[in-house]
Amino acid sequence: MKSWKNKLLGFASGAIFALSAGSSWAVEIEYWQYFFEARVNAIDALIEKFEAENPDITVKHNTFPYADYRTKVAAAIPAGEGPDVVQLFYGWLNDYVDAELITPLPTDMFPPEKIEAEFFPMVQAMKRDGQYMALPTAVRSLALFYNERLFEEAGIENPPATLDELVESAKKLTKKDGSGNITQVGITTGMNAQDHHWWREVLTRQFGGEPYTDNYQNVNYDDDGSGAAAMKWYTDLQNEHEVTQAGFMDEPQAAFKAGRAGMHIDGSFRIGALEKTRGLKWGVAELPAGPDGTKSNYSSYWVNAVTSKAQGEKAEAAQKFLAFITSDEAMQIWLDTVGELPAKPSAALTDENKANPVFGPFIEGLGYAKTTIFANESAQRQVLMDATQRIFLEGQTAEQAIAIAAEEEQKILDEYYGE
Repeated sequence: MKSWKNKLLGFASGAIFALSAGSSWAVEIEYWQYFFEARVNAIDALIEKFEAENPDITVKHNTFPYADYRTKVAAAIPAGEGPDVVQLFYGWLNDYVDAELITPLPTDMFPPEKIEAEFFPMVQAMKRDGQYMALPTAVRSLALFYNERLFEEAGIENPPATLDELVESAKKLTKKDGSGNITQVGITTGMNAQDHHWWREVLTRQFGGEPYTDNYQNVNYDDDGSGAAAMKWYTDLQNEHEVTQAGFMDEPQAAFKAGRAGMHIDGSFRIGALEKTRGLKWGVAELPAGPDGTKSNYSSYWVNAVTSKAQGEKAEAAQKFLAFITSDEAMQIWLDTVGELPAKPSAALTDENKANPVFGPFIEGLGYAKTTIFANESAQRQVLMDATQRIFLEGQTAEQAIAIAAEEEQKILDEYYGE
């Protein structure tokens, strides 16, 4: 007989979960996530350590392109195939719970009171009927990436601290050819990437509003006028200031990696990929403050859950693996490999991390970040993508586009919450 508790704590003393005793049997479980190189490397490293400490458990790691990932998961689990432990975006939780794709974490191994004492409060969105459905290894916030070479070339000494400074810097960084076509954007834009989070939780608040009320069940950005003001500022980057172009080089992060963008707003998960981009010299700064000095940020996370496919000894092994990949040591490995911040303040908010020129701005942003509670993250993102397209392609005003967006998004919320 082997003691799970002693074995796990012998490897990762920071684990918060008390593990029950189990028998020595051989079992294979599957772990699924979407393909992102740094994440793949991190999980492979964690699996190697886990299997070394648990020779009776084998973890098979499968990845899929992001565009296909949710479809693959939804098809596999009901058929009794696919992952025993699955990684999912926190905003998808409702869909996974409603479809019975994942199961609650047992409270003896994952005590809710201990989770709430040691993890960032944002993880409480994973709680249903007194039990947690999933837990993160890491959390994210947004920051401003900037190309140091392009800044030096443009004579810009420091990254912008305010939205006004951002516009002025972007003008200096933008380049056009003889026909007036943009060949280098001052700042990347794209609601299909992280900008819908930037607009929702940062810009609307910086323009004096609150995007939602009643625990994110009611749209408020149209009622208080902040949504239109934030959308006008955002779309004016392209329409008035001509410092950006939606869809430039297809993806915002691709333009920045190619050295064709002066600034780029993205999550801390982008650090690992940028560090491997040869010839790119970049820095990180906190998101620029609003017109009245308001700072805001958006925080998010991917979580790990045990699927309904995992039964019996596979469920026990899956729970043990999930406990391991949400331990303190796993969080540090994730930070070092991916660049995402530990999901516990005690591990993330260290003086060393705060002083780090790369991690520091993201960590500071966590202190004033908000986490959107999505009913349907994909559909709610599409609403804002459509709103910007109506402005760019149909000539709608920001007020008109936001009025339609608010109505469409409220329908999504009402449908989910049953109103």
